[in-house]
Amino acid sequence: MSDIAAPTTATLTTERILKVRGGCVLRGDVFISGAKNAALKAMAATLLTRDEVVLNNVPMLADVLSMAELLRAFGAEVEVDRTQGRVTVQAREITRTSAPPDLFRPTRASVVAAGPMLARCGEVSFVMPGGDKIGRRPIDVHLRGFERMGATVEQTGDVIEARVDKLRGARIYMDYPSHTGTENLLMASTLAAGKTTIFNASAEPEVVWLGHLLNRMGARISGLGSPILTIDGVERLHGVSDYIIPDRLEAGSFAIGAVMTGGEVTLHDVREAHMLPLTEKLMEVGADVWFRQDRMLVRSGESLRSVDIQTLPFPGFPTDLQAPFTALLTQVSGVSRVHERVYEDRLRYTSELRKMGADIRVDRIGNASELLATSAEVHGPSRLRGARVAAIDIRAAICMVLAGLVADGETELEEVHHVDRGYENFVEKLTNIGGDVEDTVPNV
Repeated sequence: MSDIAAPTTATLTTERILKVRGGCVLRGDVFISGAKNAALKAMAATLLTRDEVVLNNVPMLADVLSMAELLRAFGAEVEVDRTQGRVTVQAREITRTSAPPDLFRPTRASVVAAGPMLARCGEVSFVMPGGDKIGRRPIDVHLRGFERMGATVEQTGDVIEARVDKLRGARIYMDYPSHTGTENLLMASTLAAGKTTIFNASAEPEVVWLGHLLNRMGARISGLGSPILTIDGVERLHGVSDYIIPDRLEAGSFAIGAVMTGGEVTLHDVREAHMLPLTEKLMEVGADVWFRQDRMLVRSGESLRSVDIQTLPFPGFPTDLQAPFTALLTQVSGVSRVHERVYEDRLRYTSELRKMGADIRVDRIGNASELLATSAEVHGPSRLRGARVAAIDIRAAICMVLAGLVADGETELEEVHHVDRGYENFVEKLTNIGGDVEDTVPNV
């Protein structure tokens, strides 16, 4: 298998511009990649065993390559095969327990390596992870869970150190159903002594899939898909070969694009149950949706009407599709309301949509020094016009691209590296179904 180097500066530089020309109608077939949010957590789980773990259908994304480098820094042997979409990891020996800040900080998902490291080695230190700037995302639930399992956790500045002789099973109540918190504690508890019960656990499809992966590695987890998980610790886990589930967020983004451009798209390799929250809202808007086996056909309706959405943990409407769906709402008739209940500042991108002519009125809370956007009214339909806009996070980037597809003229999107972090071959897939999109590097 051939290893992949990290993307070059030319690939990920913020100087890149994505040019999107309006008047497009999306029609055709899109083959959905593996889920980033499942692949990253599965890669972290490889630290729990000395055996080889083979992961197939892994999307070749910037965040995935960053996680591969982090595993190597801990001492794991990692091979990445671009052609086959395969990552092979064997963490035979852990050679260090301190995560390099330059590898840990950029990606929010890095934090899920802490649980496996603590369970396997009894210690780990890391800096606070970064990722998208969409509001405060504390890791308190992770750290309190480690402490409940007997670990000592100390924080000095942004450096966190956790130590324990042996993790012990415990009753852990999470204040909210954090998906990364659930995944971190779930992985840590597989090698703990005794029984662990996690209350108010996340039921996101990627969390459920991770639990099944761990069971195939020899873990004893029950209650997956419910708010109460029970884990009986085992002495060791073994290797496994598995297939990453389809990315429901990528599928949802293309489905939304089909509807707002008046098109018709067939999505291949999707799971109907995972798409349910979005599917219901698309039909409420006025779109037609059909499923057959692992295919989803989405067709825009003759008239599109306003709806309200409220983001919540699964099976609520996914926060990661809130921005793309808001782009759709600018093109429907009536007043729609968007309520963000997961991240308190995820509506900042609406100022970029307003540059394009969207009629969006945002409600803000907080004091004068920190106003947070939690809900918005979208008045439609709006005639959007091309503008130079910035992507402030992964999903906001897709929102701007979709808006550009229906805008008059040309839209220029800055901070394109966010697209690389979350969507595999996005420009190629979009142009194959009629999108007029060009990835450029000015003055090169």
